[in-house]
Amino acid sequence: MSWPSSPDIADDRVGRGATDDLPARRRRTAAAARIGVFAAACAAAWGGWQYFGASDEAAQSSSAQRPSDTAPVSLAGSAPQHPQPKATAASAQQSEPAPQMEVARPALESNAVVLTVIDGDTMEVDLGGRRAMVRFLGIDTPEKTGGYLPAECGGDAATRRTAELLPPGTDVHLQRDAELYDRYDRLLAYVYRASDGLFVNRYLVLDGYAGTMHFEPNTEHRAVLDAAEADARAARRGIWADCGGPDQQLEGGR
Repeated sequence: MSWPSSPDIADDRVGRGATDDLPARRRRTAAAARIGVFAAACAAAWGGWQYFGASDEAAQSSSAQRPSDTAPVSLAGSAPQHPQPKATAASAQQSEPAPQMEVARPALESNAVVLTVIDGDTMEVDLGGRRAMVRFLGIDTPEKTGGYLPAECGGDAATRRTAELLPPGTDVHLQRDAELYDRYDRLLAYVYRASDGLFVNRYLVLDGYAGTMHFEPNTEHRAVLDAAEADARAARRGIWADCGGPDQQLEGGR
C-alpha cells in the first residue's frame, strides 16, 4: 500500500530509514498519522467483508425458498390456514361476484412462478429452474376451442379468466395432495396466488368458471370446493347460467 506524503515527513517509513535528526515530536506525529491511515484502511476492508457476507447470506436464504434443478419436487403439504369466506346476497348480484366474496389475506411464500396458462385448469410454471405442467386439483373447467378435445361452452371464458388471475411472472404457492402426478405426468396442485393468498381453484368454481371434479385419494379440499359449486349453481353464475352447467359441448366446436 502507498501512503500519502506529508510535508512534515522526511521519509515514507517509520523506524529504520527515518531522518535521525528529526525532533521527537515530529517523529511521533508522523508515526501517528501512518497508524491512522492504516486503521482506516483496515476498517474499510472490514466493512466490505461484512457487506459481501451479508449478500451471500441473503442469496442463500432466497435460493433456499425454491427447490434446486436437481432436487425432487417438493410442494407444500398442507393448506395455508386462511378462513374461507361465505358469499352474501349482495355480492351475488355483482357482475364479477367472486372478488367481492374473497377477503384480503396475508401473502404466502412462493414455490413456483407462472410461465403461461394453457387453459382454465392447466398452466406451466417455473419450479426451481425447470419447467413443469400443473393441473389444478379438485376442479374441471370446460374445454377451450383449438384444444385436444372438443370445445365446450365456457371453455374460452375460463381460459381467459385464469390467465387474468395468473399472468406470466406471477408467484404462486402450490400445495400438493396425496398424489403428486397424474397419468400425464402433470403436477397435481391446489394453487394459491402468493401475493394475496387467493385460493385460485376455489375462486374459479365460486365464480362459475369451473365445476368440481374429485379423484380419490386427492380430496383434501373436497368440502370447500363442493360448497363453492353449490353457491355458484344457486346464484347461477358463469356456466350455470350461460351453459346449463359444465361439460356442454359446442356444436361443431374444436
